[in-house]
Amino acid sequence: MSRIRFDALSETFSRKPVEVVSRGMRSEVFGSNVFSEIVMRQYMSKEALKNVLEVTQGRGTIDRKLADEIAAAMKNWAISKGATHYTHWFQPLTGSTAEKHDAFFEPVSNSQAVEKFGGDQLVQQEPDASSFPHGGIRNTFEARGYTAWDPTSPAFIYGTTLCIPTVFVSYTGEALDNKAPLLRALQAVDTHATAVAKYFDKNVSKVYATLGWEQEYFLVDKALAYSRPDIVQAGRTLLGHAAAKGQQLDDHYFGSIPGRVLNYMRDLEQECMALGIPVKTRHNEVAPNQFELAPIFEEANLAVDHNSLLMDVMDKVADRHNFKVLFHEKPFAGINGSGKHNNWSLSTDTGSNLLSPGKTPMKNLQFLTFFINTIKAVNDNEELLRASIASATNDHRLGANEAPPAIISVFIGSQLTKVLDELEDVSKGKLSPKEKTELKLNVVGKIPEILLDNTDRNRTSPFAFTGNKFELRAVGSKSNCAKPMTVLNTVMAKQLKEFKQEVDALIKGKGLKKDEAIFNVLREYIKSSKRIRFEGDGYSEEWEKEAEKRGLSNNKTTPVALKAGVSKKAIDLYEEMKVMSETEVKARHEIELEEYAMKVQIEGRVLGDIARNHVIPTAIKYQNTLIDNVEGLKEIFSDRFKELAGEQLDLIEAISTHIAEINSRINKMINERREANKIEEAQERADAYCTKVLPYFDEIRYHCDKLELLVDDDIWPLTKYRELLFTR
Repeated sequence: MSRIRFDALSETFSRKPVEVVSRGMRSEVFGSNVFSEIVMRQYMSKEALKNVLEVTQGRGTIDRKLADEIAAAMKNWAISKGATHYTHWFQPLTGSTAEKHDAFFEPVSNSQAVEKFGGDQLVQQEPDASSFPHGGIRNTFEARGYTAWDPTSPAFIYGTTLCIPTVFVSYTGEALDNKAPLLRALQAVDTHATAVAKYFDKNVSKVYATLGWEQEYFLVDKALAYSRPDIVQAGRTLLGHAAAKGQQLDDHYFGSIPGRVLNYMRDLEQECMALGIPVKTRHNEVAPNQFELAPIFEEANLAVDHNSLLMDVMDKVADRHNFKVLFHEKPFAGINGSGKHNNWSLSTDTGSNLLSPGKTPMKNLQFLTFFINTIKAVNDNEELLRASIASATNDHRLGANEAPPAIISVFIGSQLTKVLDELEDVSKGKLSPKEKTELKLNVVGKIPEILLDNTDRNRTSPFAFTGNKFELRAVGSKSNCAKPMTVLNTVMAKQLKEFKQEVDALIKGKGLKKDEAIFNVLREYIKSSKRIRFEGDGYSEEWEKEAEKRGLSNNKTTPVALKAGVSKKAIDLYEEMKVMSETEVKARHEIELEEYAMKVQIEGRVLGDIARNHVIPTAIKYQNTLIDNVEGLKEIFSDRFKELAGEQLDLIEAISTHIAEINSRINKMINERREANKIEEAQERADAYCTKVLPYFDEIRYHCDKLELLVDDDIWPLTKYRELLFTR
């Protein structure tokens, strides 16, 4: 290990270790920094509380007359917890969160001041929106943007700041964030799922989309991470030869959690408990220094907020423990990357999971209805779903022979496949008494038993049914869950709307009984969505060929994948479901393309800098040492020079070759980057960065990594994989 890296590591371990102080049982700590219903009952009148609870349940709006009382209650509670500031906490289209802190403090005279926070400050604020991505919705000089309180996600205290979750919109009303479209999609799926759920239970008045995410991440020693310019600026290693030992022994997965990491996890979980983030599971992941945590399911909007908040908390807690968290989907070549599996389902206000079978045939028919409609929704919109998880960082993981591939498919297991096959054979039209009995007893009635005994699992599937939910495994670890959740709930809302129309048409127009009409429609859906179902190895070349035959997309890069997001079909869908306008859809597309090009551009600059200013000078320095050695050998052993200096001469030649190749490819990459920067149209510029600039990354890396194996370890300028991945 080089002296600079050894010193950095020694400094880390010489610091006093962070002690994790127990703050009592987690159940006692949970939600202590959240403005929950329990807290509201202590600080609000019954009238104000009733108004807030109605809004959180999707009924009505905040009464302006009560807004001041609600704000005062929130302020008094926050101050009692030590808060000094408040902020509207929102999620702009940067992929992260944003906040502007204002003090409660307000002077009323030269010698007096009060803590002030009224209804106007609670309900709406006007932050400067000029520097946030907008995709052409407005001019840069038009800085006005508005944050508006989202009462469905409770306020919380982080540090000494009261954080109020909000949406973020432009002066003309278009959404400039990830939350507003998600809320609209959740409203759409609620409306149409409730209408279908009433076929089975008239008491259902609301359906909630639920989400349980699984956050994968890497932990790297902070001192070592900051010794790598690529990790600091790009969030991943752009260079680095694989360590002799990686994940090939599978000895890290579910292994004993290292003590230093466990201290970090405990501290993180305490922070999460206070913020009401119900984290429950923690474990080692497959790759060295890779870990995962997962919460209990929540309503999708709250779950998305909690995941965005969690990533910020993880960064801050890691810093206290002298770690750096890497959320990049592929921070290290040659080992597994990180995902953020989104476990999605639908639940009613009567306590029923619509994707879970029950004890009666009616409950199981309800399950089949939502189960098959989900498959149909994914089948009809697989390209749009793929677009929702597209990013420059996730491209390194999708389609790269690790879970999941870029081809969207649905896995349901062999047992449920048999059930759908039997339903597909049901005769069209009215069912005979014998057919009804057969369906209820031998097909629908046995679904709970089938699922209990169904141990099938397919880690290569991007969209898999796992007992009582669907798991969208393709989401990247760095992504905001709002994007895929907006798409999934929108396409599901559209599908359920069409399903009800078809069923009602059969009941009214054909005179079929309700159950017969449902079976008839489901039968056709099973047939028309069969192409999306796949039970095999998603990594195989055979599946890629088979998927092409089935007409499934295989959009391996972000610029290609994003095109589906602005198709006429997608725009019509968003507008029909009132999730986004055409302007909002196209603005997001523009932003995503620009972000892709900028990320590749930044990585290209960082790679060129490291290769030319770190790697090559070090290689030349070592080469000069070899030259001095060769010249000395020639002077001392002139008669045996070639015999004794042969290896050194080969090294000198190899180093020269790699240096020349690196310089040549950097020059070509820079030229391609300059040409790409001249392109004004976002799609063409992103395509150029993808096809013209990005390919040079691997070529430059190849020669730099070869030099890593040749140059003296003591002078190599970059912390190596064996140190980054095995220092805990």
